[in-house]
Amino acid sequence: MKMKAAEDQVVEDDTGFQDDEESFFQDIDLLQKHGINMADIKKMKLVGICTVKGIQMTTRKALCNIKGLSEAKVEKIKEAAGKMLTVGFQTAFEYSSKRKQVFNITTGSLEFDKLLGGGIESMAITEAFGEFRTGKTQLSHTFCVTAQLPGENGYSGGKVVFIDTENTFRPDRLKDIADRFSVDHAAVLDNVLYARAYTSEHQMELLDFVAAKFHEEGGVFKLLIIDSIMALFRVDFSGRGELAERQQKLAQMLSRLQKISEEYNVAVFVTNQMTADPGAGMSFQADPKKPIGGHILAHASTTRISLRKGRAEMRIAKIFDSPDMPENEATFAICAGGVTDAKE
Repeated sequence: MKMKAAEDQVVEDDTGFQDDEESFFQDIDLLQKHGINMADIKKMKLVGICTVKGIQMTTRKALCNIKGLSEAKVEKIKEAAGKMLTVGFQTAFEYSSKRKQVFNITTGSLEFDKLLGGGIESMAITEAFGEFRTGKTQLSHTFCVTAQLPGENGYSGGKVVFIDTENTFRPDRLKDIADRFSVDHAAVLDNVLYARAYTSEHQMELLDFVAAKFHEEGGVFKLLIIDSIMALFRVDFSGRGELAERQQKLAQMLSRLQKISEEYNVAVFVTNQMTADPGAGMSFQADPKKPIGGHILAHASTTRISLRKGRAEMRIAKIFDSPDMPENEATFAICAGGVTDAKE
């Protein structure tokens, strides 16, 4: 029942707007002042709903699926949350000042950062896809270190959560990257929270834990990495017969990810695999390979980056889809210290 409630969540239009940073972490314990009892609040926390904004982003149907919450209780909770958040429209000017809270995390390569407008941004899902050996996991490892370093525009650095679905996470790799940036090994490893996911359901359950952790340590975590997003869905659902169910479950997970990124102002970075399109040869397509996950993943990712191999250690990144970045390319290299600028 707990899983059902978490999976049923969809991102509704998040129009609650408050200037202060604290609005990201309005604890649902504050609902007690509006007559909601502590037992009901604990039930919501169990499924990863820890903030008032989290209630606003969850459907009534999903809340009713939480054991012990009746329709009348849900209505009362929704009403109380509505009183605490300003629900409605805002001007583009007001929204632009809210966007000032968005920060960027560097990739380790100046050219790559330039392509992304400063690095991967918070309150968004950035997806990198490519064949094997194109640098997806190396990029993930580099972000584990660069996210901890203070950056431009007052970015203070913070902790990272790494969800590994393919057993590719290597702490020793982080030590090499830490050496490049002259930071302490123990401190870097201590700031990365790691989990190995074994099934697509387990991957979803881990997001409940992530939401609770982000809330518990408000403002401390800056980045959530999933390497890779689709691997377990590819295994758990096979053939066309299970495709509809797979895409539905995937949509629920991506909705949850987007919600977490907006609710706690963190960056979400996911890697994705490729598939060869057997019918592409008939349509004279230049490249028959495409990222898996279909339209569901394509629409959910805010920015999509295509990675491909270049000469030797060179890799080429191209903006595949972005709301505000032009479709340019950048060349970067992979060295012992992670992702870096390509040497001419």
